[in-house]
Amino acid sequence: MTVTSPTHTQLIASDAQSWPEKLNALRAHLRDCQRVIVAVSGGIDSTFLWAIATQELGHHALGVTGVSPSLASWEREALAGLADEVNGRHELLDTHELDNPNYAANPSNRCFYCKDTLWSAVTALAAAEGVVHVMDGYNVDDVGDYRPGQDAGRKHAIASPLKAFGFRKVDIRAAAESIGLSIWAKPAMACLSSRFAYGVPVDADGLTRVDGAERWLRERGFAQLRVRVHGDRLARLELPTAEIDRFLALREAFVAHMKALGFLYVSLDLEGFRSGSMNAVLEFEPAAQ
Repeated sequence: MTVTSPTHTQLIASDAQSWPEKLNALRAHLRDCQRVIVAVSGGIDSTFLWAIATQELGHHALGVTGVSPSLASWEREALAGLADEVNGRHELLDTHELDNPNYAANPSNRCFYCKDTLWSAVTALAAAEGVVHVMDGYNVDDVGDYRPGQDAGRKHAIASPLKAFGFRKVDIRAAAESIGLSIWAKPAMACLSSRFAYGVPVDADGLTRVDGAERWLRERGFAQLRVRVHGDRLARLELPTAEIDRFLALREAFVAHMKALGFLYVSLDLEGFRSGSMNAVLEFEPAAQ
């Protein structure tokens, strides 16, 4: 069975279904596939798909995670626990997207070059193992968002069954909670390269600085945050506005930590946390003169 991109009519119809109905359809599809590889980022969407595939197919379902400096250290550490929780097969694949100058230059379609590298490696593994069905965790709520990585998925014929069967994020979280997946409420997390403003080059040293900055905050109980990099050494911290007062008590210690990491300027964004805020520049058009 081939999963194609859903039409607008199909998405409306799928919204009328309850998540248990969608889950039953997904389970049946995965059984039909017989053998699958799921690209697992460590987020709730792909982990949920991997968990269901493992429940239906056992060792014939393989979760694969691309590893590079853009994978946050805490995400990599959590993957071992997720593999135990899912009780599934899991492999780490070293990817080398930083070797691609088109990626390292950090254009607005950087994610295309990242995913193109990942899917080249994963589909090569699938071919070696004789697996036809390679899948990602894209869902209906991703439709219409600016996600150039999906272009790479189409290039490599990657299936998105959560999207095809009408799963929205709320469905995924409810279904994940129902099967006891511990990360069912985990906030969205993008790779560390997404912290760099478009046009600011991405390199291993810069990614290490961002990792160290965000890890410091996470170790102090902040769960939803982004440390954005503008220019060479300017960092902009995004936190939920409700967390700003608590952060201010740590302001001096955080600034000292950031300067030790090599940042010269550290700012706090008063607008608060916004997922995908770097894309705002893509919508900005100067007024006509």
